Amino acid sequence: MMKKTPFLSPRKLLWICFKLVIALSVLICMIAIWKLELQSDLSSTKSTRTSRIVSRRFEGTPKIAFMFLARRNLPLDFLWGSFFEGAEAANYSIYIHSQPGFVFDESTTRSAFFYGRQLSNSIQVGWGEASMIEAERLLLEAALEDPANQRFVLLSDSCVPLYNFSYIYNYLMLSPRSFVDSFLDKKEGRYNPKMSPNIPRDKWRKGSQWITLIRSHAEVVVDDEDVFPIFGRFCKRRPPVDDEKGQKNTKLQKQHNCIPDEHYVQTLLAMRGLEKDLERRTLTYTLWNESATKMEKKGWHPVTFTYAAASPQRIKKIKGITHIYYETEYRTEWCRTNSTLIPCFLFARKFSRGAGMRLLSEGIVGRYDPSALIETRQ
Repeated sequence: MMKKTPFLSPRKLLWICFKLVIALSVLICMIAIWKLELQSDLSSTKSTRTSRIVSRRFEGTPKIAFMFLARRNLPLDFLWGSFFEGAEAANYSIYIHSQPGFVFDESTTRSAFFYGRQLSNSIQVGWGEASMIEAERLLLEAALEDPANQRFVLLSDSCVPLYNFSYIYNYLMLSPRSFVDSFLDKKEGRYNPKMSPNIPRDKWRKGSQWITLIRSHAEVVVDDEDVFPIFGRFCKRRPPVDDEKGQKNTKLQKQHNCIPDEHYVQTLLAMRGLEKDLERRTLTYTLWNESATKMEKKGWHPVTFTYAAASPQRIKKIKGITHIYYETEYRTEWCRTNSTLIPCFLFARKFSRGAGMRLLSEGIVGRYDPSALIETRQ
């Protein structure tokens, strides 16, 4: 005997249809909203890029954008203040990425040149993390809003200028290239195979974080939507050796030790075929700690120049460097303008406040009254 098929009453059938219509309506609305947001983002990006194309035809006085990556304040603000005093305001811009919420005003800096120059959208930055290159991109994005900015210099809060403003301005404007320390990374296991094929092994580069870009290259970095996410997923710093973890250290040390800020810009520009447009060297001098014992435990770190170390003889030696040798490529990078040898470095790090005071007293960047440093503001 066959069972009778359950019969749906008209009221129940109407109710089911009503729910289906509601669900379909909600789905259509969500898709419409998503499309509107996508179109808005694309329009905004297109508008921004169009305005940048127009800005490439900028014919006024070109500026240098000085972009500072700071933990909080600028300990050497007094020295940079003296540096900018010797410059025309139309020749430079200042941008600072600092701790979120930190404001540069008369209570936090000795120099009025830095008042209000902090980014409003800064993020919390961790050393050796992708947040570092995200902060660099935020600085470049802010600086690109001014069409007059044609050179973009990334500096740390412990950097010092080795010359006066006029010399640095002419040095940068005379070169049509970016200055990016970039070389093949053959020795260290920083490349993660999981990056392939998005980031090919043969395009993997390493170099100093402290770069100087021309405007078109700054745009490439800010507009990148392909390489940056891959770095966030697969380029991560290896945890330091911890004696308390015992044998677990062996497993941890097998991880890829990737420092994003030492690879990102170099690799990105190599992938975009722009290495021919680079001076493959940095303009910022760094003295690295070569102590084997400290290196094994803590890794390589830059030496901090104290008052005693910042002697006229040491500064003269740094300014006298005219070539750099890259061991992994057996390449010597000569620093030239046309056929004339020039100093390789315009800036140096890491300098203590005492060292900065000595540079001023020795007349490296200009005159300054050391008594102005008696009052210390946090």
